[in-house]
Amino acid sequence: MPGTNKTVLLVEDNEDNLVIYSTILRHSGYTVIEARDGQAGIEAAQREHPAIILMDVSIPLIDGWEATRRLKADPETASIPIIALTAHALASDQQKAVDAGCDGYIPKPAEPRVVLAAVRRQLGEVEAA
Repeated sequence: MPGTNKTVLLVEDNEDNLVIYSTILRHSGYTVIEARDGQAGIEAAQREHPAIILMDVSIPLIDGWEATRRLKADPETASIPIIALTAHALASDQQKAVDAGCDGYIPKPAEPRVVLAAVRRQLGEVEAA
């Protein structure tokens, strides 16, 4: 049934960001799976099939751009929305996110409520007034 998957895969190597974003997402009713590098992110996405992925792009082993390309090329994970979370905030970086297959782009530092709103929007959830 659509809308029942409330799992967010957070691929982030910065411990502070991991804690902040995981906390607000969990507080808002989401299940959060954490991965600290691109390879672990790809494996978690293939194993867990989250509703959405928040992908830092400057991460170890496989960067977020390549991890996104691989997930979008895999029929099992291609339909999972991926939002790039990046400190690279130039217009060319936003285009790079689109080119890699990202469904959204959030420049860092990002307010936790901005991240939460983007997740809700991407999943088609209505914001509470």
